[in-house]
Amino acid sequence: MSKVIIWVLVTLDGYFEGEEKWDLGFHGEAWCEELDALSRSFGKNASCLVFGRTTYEGMKNYWTTADESEASEVRTFMNALPKLVASHTLPQSDWNNTRVMSDIAAGIRALKADAAPDKNIYVFGSAKLSHALMSEGLVDELMLAIVPIQLGKGTPFFKEGSAPRRFRLIETRPLPNGTLILRYAPGDHTGTEPHGPEKSEVEP
Repeated sequence: MSKVIIWVLVTLDGYFEGEEKWDLGFHGEAWCEELDALSRSFGKNASCLVFGRTTYEGMKNYWTTADESEASEVRTFMNALPKLVASHTLPQSDWNNTRVMSDIAAGIRALKADAAPDKNIYVFGSAKLSHALMSEGLVDELMLAIVPIQLGKGTPFFKEGSAPRRFRLIETRPLPNGTLILRYAPGDHTGTEPHGPEKSEVEP
């Protein structure tokens, strides 16, 4: 069965964007050859990309207008891969190969059952959607890039007031610029062992 993986860059103080929507300037502090290679690997390993409404709008506006010389491999897969948008208000999408779904949980369950086991479903950013999918028990892996910067203000990735949740560390990978990639398997709110991939070796 395919895995659902959340991928998001967050600051040391827990924000995934600044005070304004789609304020992602801190991503420049994380970018390096290793992160570029990781981004390109997502396109090779993905069966589908999933976004919340706000993230979808930002992604669509950026990748449909990106210069051909800029991140061409990533731009190609972002525009070509199947995409799902979670929204109750967006009637349809004109972004290539994109479907809008009001019941995103049902759509992801169907995708997990049908997709090739070596192809993953990636949720990019989308804090509210990520919270909902973890609450539904649909997330197999949370993949964070911790960027060594403190914003002080912004939108936190984890929803304020959420119930405690246990996570099991799968892997740590430090990058030369100080960014730290952490892979976790999320559990539920009861404190039981997290579901998801088996424990793998943690890199030094």
